Amino acid sequence: MRRRTVLSMEQALALPYGTLRLVQLGWRVIRVEATPRPGQSTPGDPNRYVGRPAAGPDRRSYYLAPNVGKEAIAIDLKSAEGRELLKRIVRELPVDVFACNTLPRRYAELGIDYQTLSEANDRLIWVGISAMGPEHPDVPGYDPALQALLGYMDLTGQADGPPTLMGVPMIDLKAGDEVFAQTMHALAEQAETGKGARIDISMARCAASWLHTTLPLLDLGARPEEVSRSGNEHREFVPVNVYRTADGWLYLAIGNDVQWQRLVELELFVSLNSQVRQTNEGRRAERSAIRDELSAICRAHPTAELLPTLAAAGLVVTPVNSIAEVRESSGVREHLTRTTLPDGGQLRLPPTAVDTGKDEFALSPRYGEHTRQILNEARLSEDQIDSLLERGVVR
Repeated sequence: MRRRTVLSMEQALALPYGTLRLVQLGWRVIRVEATPRPGQSTPGDPNRYVGRPAAGPDRRSYYLAPNVGKEAIAIDLKSAEGRELLKRIVRELPVDVFACNTLPRRYAELGIDYQTLSEANDRLIWVGISAMGPEHPDVPGYDPALQALLGYMDLTGQADGPPTLMGVPMIDLKAGDEVFAQTMHALAEQAETGKGARIDISMARCAASWLHTTLPLLDLGARPEEVSRSGNEHREFVPVNVYRTADGWLYLAIGNDVQWQRLVELELFVSLNSQVRQTNEGRRAERSAIRDELSAICRAHPTAELLPTLAAAGLVVTPVNSIAEVRESSGVREHLTRTTLPDGGQLRLPPTAVDTGKDEFALSPRYGEHTRQILNEARLSEDQIDSLLERGVVR
């Protein structure tokens, strides 16, 4: 199968994560970044300069993981010459997919809109991520702000506490997964029609598409507490929660009446049993009492005693692991991907979502690292490339 080429004007996380999934399939992904403004010392993707030092001043920790295996070119798309150069690259390489995550109002002025680029390649699949789609061309797409706007913060945290951000940028990652999914759908359509496609991905719509367990309840007379924060408890099933043990934490989920019966048949937990608690509805009515009684039992015993006892009864129970423990856990440890730092050290990275046959990737590219190489592929002479570099059209 021919190796696909993706040209991606990307920064931050949502789009870089989406194109990383294509890298993991063996596709070629070329990052397009802006040339520096006068006096700017940190050009290109701001994430290059965020986090722990890793591989020089323009490859810090926030940038590395989502950008392994990619190439990088810097073009001044504010200039007419730069915009023509972009079209030439789309045509000559040729590029299968163009992606971007800039404000929609800037598409036309930068020459990255679908109409302009499809003139250079009528089979082009064009993908744009924005906060709320092209109908809202000026809204920036920041994950925390969208978590607030789309109810995620209102659903996260303790019931009597403040709205809380989730521990990972889920809306960024959901939008990136949609880049992957919708690109694959467009390629399947292209195989039948021979045509390109325009795909607009709204981060807000992506986030709202996940509200299956809450949004429909509004039309069913839900009480306010059923569609707001509930801490680590499940809103419907009881008991489901995180419990402190004598030396740590564990998560226990009782998802039905049969599982409850298994729990209360255990010697440690027999005191929890009562007639009213035989059904989930009865347990919901006594939610607070069950939580307090179960918490007291767990606090009196170490995690290593509770886990095997509960697991042997066929219950859903797990320790609450740190990220360091997750990396070493079975099912993760053996599937980690990696890259090599300039000093020869290995950097372990998250696993691919499914097995792609690839687990090692080239280090994330330096700013403008592959500019000359890619312009050569676009059939520019060395003299032409030197001129573009001297005049700041590329870097």
